[in-house]
Amino acid sequence: MDYDLIIIGFGPAGISAGLNASIRGKKVLIIGKKSKALEKSPSIKNYLGFSDIKGLDLYNNFIHHIKKYPVKILDRKIKAVYAMGEYFSIDLGEKMLTSKACIIATGIDMGKSIEGEDEFFAKGISYCATCDASLYKGKKVVLVGYNEEAIEEANFINKMASQTIYVNPNKNSVKLDDGIKVINKKPKKFLGALKAESLILEDGEELKADGFFVIKNSSKPKSLVPSVKIENTHIKVDLDMKTNIKGLFACGDIVGTPYQINKAVGQGQIAGLNAASYISKNK
Repeated sequence: MDYDLIIIGFGPAGISAGLNASIRGKKVLIIGKKSKALEKSPSIKNYLGFSDIKGLDLYNNFIHHIKKYPVKILDRKIKAVYAMGEYFSIDLGEKMLTSKACIIATGIDMGKSIEGEDEFFAKGISYCATCDASLYKGKKVVLVGYNEEAIEEANFINKMASQTIYVNPNKNSVKLDDGIKVINKKPKKFLGALKAESLILEDGEELKADGFFVIKNSSKPKSLVPSVKIENTHIKVDLDMKTNIKGLFACGDIVGTPYQINKAVGQGQIAGLNAASYISKNK
């Protein structure tokens, strides 16, 4: 087993969960990108103990705190979390990591899915270029990029694909490697039979490709954790932050409103302590 506990998400909930599990003596790994929303918040006035603090300052305090403990932090996205009965397998694309328990604290994706996106997930559509780009070596790929990370992902894909097309819904200036075609249009819907075969853009233009990537700030719970129970687009948990899957916990925005830092930190503590207790009872 690689770790006692793997936490997916490096925001307030994930950091709080990792801190509390580490204090209980568990070997912890946190996987996730930094919280851009928190970093960019100009003023937070309702976090207990701080009458007014910048989001970046508060977040740096969280990170400084967790780094005092033997918690490993991996700055990247994952492909999926698989419940294997007595343990969990975390798919990084090029390798798998295992843990006795897992906590999902990824936050939520505020944007709507492209029509057909959910239907064709893992059927020609992926959310992680680092994970799946190798499947399209020498093939044509279309990537829809909603954030800065999408630029890096497109450049990575382009090293393998025969042709890479970057669909830029935000229509902002992007600097990509030579050979990548940029289309400043919004995606409308995916079409296909058994898998995604084409992407229709806002003006009706059709882009046919062998594979499609949608790069945004977070993936939807159903695609991240197969078989986890969802209620009103959020992962359903009880008061102990337990999901319907044994050993799997969730906390923060991904389990529901209010979308507040105070709540995320508190739920992270509950999830971290209960995950640690679960690990101890199942040695």
